[in-house]
Amino acid sequence: METIIEVNQLQKKFQNDYAIQDVSFKIQKGEIFGFLGPSGSGKTTTIKILTAQMNPTSGEVKVFNTETSKLKSSEARSRFGILSDNSGLYDRLTVEENLTLYSKIYNLEENSVKLALGFVSLYDERKKRISALSKGMKQRVMLARTILHQPELLFLDEPTSALDPVNKFHIYEGLRRLNERGTTIFLTTHDMTEADTLCDRIAFLNKGRICAIGTPNELKQQFADDTLTVELKNGQEEIISKGTEDANKMFEWMQGNLVERVYTNEPSLGEIFVQVTGRELL
Repeated sequence: METIIEVNQLQKKFQNDYAIQDVSFKIQKGEIFGFLGPSGSGKTTTIKILTAQMNPTSGEVKVFNTETSKLKSSEARSRFGILSDNSGLYDRLTVEENLTLYSKIYNLEENSVKLALGFVSLYDERKKRISALSKGMKQRVMLARTILHQPELLFLDEPTSALDPVNKFHIYEGLRRLNERGTTIFLTTHDMTEADTLCDRIAFLNKGRICAIGTPNELKQQFADDTLTVELKNGQEEIISKGTEDANKMFEWMQGNLVERVYTNEPSLGEIFVQVTGRELL
């Protein structure tokens, strides 16, 4: 499996404070990797370092097996796309005119705008001016602009922050289609449901440090307690352990055809985050 991003002992210091401390991880080609944490945990700083917008204080950072200091050429930058909170859209132009302008900058084929709008389900809105769009639709236009040149690697910094469920759905669908096409996605978010929905692996970031990393299922299993919840047909719920004594209870309930449903007591990603960091999500 090809490694797209490799970070070893990354640190970033601003004056006397560390925004990033001893961060290490690898991302393989085709992964959707979630970088999760509350505001101020260092997510945006990490993206700026990975995209050569900011230099690290120390540590080794490689993207496409190349040091980030060598990623400032137009050729290197054409291999990735960045979606942040800086819109860069022209309010007086239509959706289509905005994207056409960027497609000419990239010297793209004529159908690139149509394809990008299809990915975010905005083709029918292409004649609307940016000034007439909702925040959610603007966010989808920004995503379309980010993927116009079909980058190999996509950096998304809080792409659905404060969006309604309908616009989130359209963005999720577009990201899944991009990923199926082979695009590697680095996603920062403090939305744990979003991470659980989209990501192959996630890292929890707190105060500039990674405190847990793995697939959503691996983390849930790692932090699950050793109990099961049994729903009985009379509406009663019983929490049992996996030991011999409670196994006998379970056997008796099943013999009597009393069991409606059984499920493990795995924590949500949000509950895991609070447990490992001691912080509430903001």
